[in-house]
Amino acid sequence: MLFGVPMYFAARARPAQTQGARAALAAALVLLAPVAATELADGSEARYIGLIVAAPFLAAAFASWRVVLAVGVLATVLGGVFALMGEQNRLANAIIVVGIAVATGIASAVAVIRERQAERIAELSRLASVAQQAVLRPLGPKVGTLAVAGRYISATAAADIGGDLYEALDTPYGVRMIIGDVRGKGLDAVRLASIVLGSYRHVAYERADLRAIVADLDRAVARSVGDEDFVTAALVEERGGTLTIVNCGHPAPLLLRRGEAIPLEPPAPAPPLGFMPVVRPRVERLEPGDRLLLFTDGLGEARREGEFFPIADRAWRLLGHGTVGDGLVSLETALVEWVHGRLDDDIALVLMEYAGARPVSAAAVPSWELGASDT
Repeated sequence: MLFGVPMYFAARARPAQTQGARAALAAALVLLAPVAATELADGSEARYIGLIVAAPFLAAAFASWRVVLAVGVLATVLGGVFALMGEQNRLANAIIVVGIAVATGIASAVAVIRERQAERIAELSRLASVAQQAVLRPLGPKVGTLAVAGRYISATAAADIGGDLYEALDTPYGVRMIIGDVRGKGLDAVRLASIVLGSYRHVAYERADLRAIVADLDRAVARSVGDEDFVTAALVEERGGTLTIVNCGHPAPLLLRRGEAIPLEPPAPAPPLGFMPVVRPRVERLEPGDRLLLFTDGLGEARREGEFFPIADRAWRLLGHGTVGDGLVSLETALVEWVHGRLDDDIALVLMEYAGARPVSAAAVPSWELGASDT
């Protein structure tokens, strides 16, 4: 869902196609070799050349039509040689050879149709990925005074595109970030993600209260989806060293501080956007060097042999050093290794680092810091 996703798909698809073509060619040759050896060992009569007809169809399963045609020509020539060597049933053998040639033509046509369908699917995937890139924008390396990096990890090359979303903005009310996850996948999920981000990019500059932003986003989601659709989201605001978080059914961000990973759970649970969440903010005072990890549920659900990836235990070691971009690369490497290269869901990650406070105007102070109730 992020930048470089089409290249990611292409980089993985091309080797897969090459390996498939090689496997198909090898299977066809493995079939031809024992048939030829058996015919030579059996004597002068051509008894098994009918089996050769399967070779071009084996190649058509994965290889290009050119490879299929080459295998078919080889099979036809081989069948013709054994037919001519036979002293009896020459008419029947000739018919078999003609059948191999016809089968070669059919298999080549099948390979052409399969290639066109594969190209069409690849093009649709590319267009969908471009649509995702239009929704998401690059993060960092600086947003306000914060160092910020974002990363998207695709589940598989063939995975449906998802609705993970994130944004970081430097507003009059401080640096504001959102991370969210749309229920479902495909273009409908991307469409809803674009609606949420479009609304957020507007109201984040207009609303002084994060709870008002949540209400605006909830109405945008409710107008755009069915009864069973929703968006989990966490909204974060950093202003003058004060971190404020509101959470709508999303995994709690992790605060990385002095070797520890602290989940910033909300004071009270709230449902996702689309279900009229009533949120209560959690407020933390940041220290220079603190880092905050925002992530979608694909990270928490990544597992191998039933064991979940221990993000809380490994977070500081993976994310607490180097730049924030380096930290996300380390996390992705460890995660992919943990699941042996196969994830069940896409994952969006945002990591920010707090260096120090900047002056804040009184007009930008939110209502809950002025003594208002947080309910």
